[in-house]
Amino acid sequence: MKLSNRLIYFMGGFLIGILILTFIWDKKNTKFPYLPDARVLNDVNSKNVHYSQKLHSAFAKNIITANQVQDILKNGDVNFSKSNTKLDSCNVYVIEKIIKTKNYSVSLENCAKEVKVFDYSFE
Repeated sequence: MKLSNRLIYFMGGFLIGILILTFIWDKKNTKFPYLPDARVLNDVNSKNVHYSQKLHSAFAKNIITANQVQDILKNGDVNFSKSNTKLDSCNVYVIEKIIKTKNYSVSLENCAKEVKVFDYSFE
């Protein structure tokens, strides 16, 4: 058998295997957070989230909503240059996201068992 035929059969089987695995993983909601950004967001979303008094007052004044904060925590980008990841107990992360042409930023403490969102800002 020629090398070109072997490669065609290999690639065909490989693509069929990838499609099967994609359907299996999709039904199991399996995620692979390999990049640092995805690892932090996955870790934050797996814990209980507590808001500071500053955020509760912002919720009451409709400056920012709890749904917006949850969207930032799920789909935002971690700004590691503004974050402090070298702490012993709770690392401090800054997560940013653009919502309706405004750049929102949320600061949080990621502890072992809970997440404390203590600050927000937007431009």
